[in-house]
Amino acid sequence: MALNRDFVGRTYEASAIYEVCRVKIKEFADAIGDDNPIYHDKEAAVAAGHPDVVAPPTFPIVFSLSGASEALSDPDLGLNYAMVVHGEQRFEYQRPVYPGDELLCTSTITEIRDAGRNEFLTLRSDVTSTTGELVCRTYNTIVERGGAA
Repeated sequence: MALNRDFVGRTYEASAIYEVCRVKIKEFADAIGDDNPIYHDKEAAVAAGHPDVVAPPTFPIVFSLSGASEALSDPDLGLNYAMVVHGEQRFEYQRPVYPGDELLCTSTITEIRDAGRNEFLTLRSDVTSTTGELVCRTYNTIVERGGAA
């Protein structure tokens, strides 16, 4: 069954503010196996020009899809999770993520397209501070294998 193209342009907001802390940054860096000291040690981060430890570049994946989960789980979209693989993920930063940041995420389905027998669904997530400052924008493409019409 083909994905419902009526979902293109729909926007979803995460239900809660994500509060960034040093512990979560360290846990994420540990989980991805990155021992860069700027992710673990405030003194090293300050020496590198940051005000505190800095989150690894892929850290927003922790919370950036929380708003989009509503769309992806909507039966009217027609997504078969059993056939989904990760296609692409990229991040465009305006500034780094630091402890103390309170972040909001708004996700928009920007594209659904066929590629052979597969369908590609692209989500753009805008990560902003609670004051409205754009921190980063993430792009996530998922592939539903064999779903194309």
